[in-house]
Amino acid sequence: MNATPEAGIYRHYKGNEYQLYEVATHSETGEQLAIYRPLYGDRALWARPLAMWSETVTTGGITQPRFTFLRPTE
Repeated sequence: MNATPEAGIYRHYKGNEYQLYEVATHSETGEQLAIYRPLYGDRALWARPLAMWSETVTTGGITQPRFTFLRPTE
């Protein structure tokens, strides 16, 4: 498993920005979940498996992180 990501603002590989609040643990499975919200639209709160948050994706022959850290939350 990757290191726990720092809370803050991230850019998704498709270009939008998200705020990562923290990493939580699923009560039944023990799976780690990234707790975040988009900084656009309805700004709903979401949970995504940490492994998925931290993975790399390949699109158009380019491999890059799914989310790239930009800055800490102010």
